[in-house]
Amino acid sequence: MIVHHSLLLNMSLFSRSTFVLAVLLTAWSCVNASLVYVSNEGSGSISVVDSESDQVVGVIEGVGKPRGIAVCPGGHHLFVSNSEGAELLVIDLTTRRIQKRIEVGKSPEAVYCSQNGKWVSVANEETNSITLIKAADLSTVATIKVKGKNPEHAAFSPDGQFLLASAEEADQVDLVDLSTFSQVSSIRVGQRPRGIAFSKDGALAFVAVESDSALAVIDMKTQQVIKTLKVGSRTNGLIVSKDGKELYASNGGDASVAVVDVSQLELKTVVGVGARPWNMALSESGDKLYVAAGRSHALSIIDLKTHRLIKNLEVGRLPWGAASP
Repeated sequence: MIVHHSLLLNMSLFSRSTFVLAVLLTAWSCVNASLVYVSNEGSGSISVVDSESDQVVGVIEGVGKPRGIAVCPGGHHLFVSNSEGAELLVIDLTTRRIQKRIEVGKSPEAVYCSQNGKWVSVANEETNSITLIKAADLSTVATIKVKGKNPEHAAFSPDGQFLLASAEEADQVDLVDLSTFSQVSSIRVGQRPRGIAFSKDGALAFVAVESDSALAVIDMKTQQVIKTLKVGSRTNGLIVSKDGKELYASNGGDASVAVVDVSQLELKTVVGVGARPWNMALSESGDKLYVAAGRSHALSIIDLKTHRLIKNLEVGRLPWGAASP
């Protein structure tokens, strides 16, 4: 970012100070947007990765046993579930320090933000519940009981009206209406559902069904599975590209990430990554995919233009997930 010296000279001292502060804040925002955060369950840390250089540029320590991790759109906080303390850690992205600890259910796992940045959800395995938090003031709005055993993911529909929760020790996903904070239905998808993602328009939901090594596609209008795809062994994590054209599915059984054409619902290609790939994040530009490869203690980085592995970057032990602004 270039600031012309002549412009500063023509300003009052107060105006100059205000202008410089605004420039610094904008610069920090730009730098911050290029970062990817990785939760390392085995080492109790968060690795901070620069998505431009694809190098680790920092480590946040003392976060217990981190699993789920998320950054809300336009937000300044990193949300991390600490399964050791049954809590959601709120980390200030400027200071990289824990700002608040929010009590949630026992054994919290995946954390999601709604697309409008209003809500944060935490799936609590051992209490069969979802904690819903207001991102603006970090207050707990509701604790929602679900019928499925051991919910691992609770993802927001793009319009923010529903949550879809996967029951890890069952064969269903549970649909929660956010206007009433209650479960309204269940959809059978197969044994051991894990990651969840939605098409950009919200018409379809995708569910990774680990024990069946399958990808279930749900029509959200009819709440029925309309297609099941085989995309690899022990399918686990899911994420949709920023343009909505591709879906990425991590396969823990064969150390790969499948690339699925969303419009055709067909497998395009498969990319080899580190061992036990789990949850994923996209770079700010959307041209790279960051995959937590647990048993390789690495972050596998994929070029989404070529669908090729760039590198396996060493991070902490047993990385569980990744997040980016």
